[in-house]
Amino acid sequence: MAHVSQKKKEIVAKLEQMLKQYPVVGVANLFGVPASQLQKIRAKLKQHLHIIMSKKTLMKIALERIEKEKPGVSKLVDYFEGMPCFVLTRDTPFKLAKLLAENKTAAPAKAGQIAPHDIVIEAGPTPFTPGPIIGELGALGIKTAVENGKIVIKSDTVVVKEGEEIKENVASLLTRLGIEPMEIGISLTAVYEAGEIFPSEVLEIDQEEYISSLSAAHAQALGLSLEIGYFTKENIEMLLSKAHSQALQLAVNSAILTEDTVELILTKANALSEALKAKIKIKEG
Repeated sequence: MAHVSQKKKEIVAKLEQMLKQYPVVGVANLFGVPASQLQKIRAKLKQHLHIIMSKKTLMKIALERIEKEKPGVSKLVDYFEGMPCFVLTRDTPFKLAKLLAENKTAAPAKAGQIAPHDIVIEAGPTPFTPGPIIGELGALGIKTAVENGKIVIKSDTVVVKEGEEIKENVASLLTRLGIEPMEIGISLTAVYEAGEIFPSEVLEIDQEEYISSLSAAHAQALGLSLEIGYFTKENIEMLLSKAHSQALQLAVNSAILTEDTVELILTKANALSEALKAKIKIKEG
């Protein structure tokens, strides 16, 4: 820091102070995010997170200087992309990712952008009358027909695959069709918490699918514990009930008379008697 200006030293010191205050430190990419939308996100989520922007070099220095307090945090530098910023929060990394994902908005595609997923033009009517656009659609492998004076797309067609660059002609067509495949918002690249770094792909989970998987795992674990007789707080009542039922059945089969077995035998006898009476009535009828 010997050759760094006083102003930059003050910026680094401020970054250090903020980074130390929050247990969860995220790195995000602000490239392509309009200032107006960034302001809206900041205002809406100010109770949950704090966004700090600075030069990459100063951000890197700040991370290195808090390495003792937060071991491993300096590895976040490896996740700097585009226009990096810090996103600080006291929420969990997964809640942070969810909050930012929920505050992204759809946007038209531009030539040169990379498709975030397969971009599909779906089958159905279009607002276009027959003309040169039929050739444009055909050039992209899109099958069309003319119905009631309008062009109709006959089948779903993938015009750009995930990870591919969007060509100018495709971007133009998507805009004319009103398809907005891009998302504008703060894109997390990684999050640090308690010595661990979570890349964005780890944080982008389907919450409903995750809960369903946990429920299925719980049911399987419970079934296994009952099968092998492994006692836990959750299954103790079920195991005792199962043991009582098995002991009672064993006593009945062995003709060991107790208050419980006599009651069970009488119950079965009554049920058998009623079944025989019903059978006789059916035959007589």
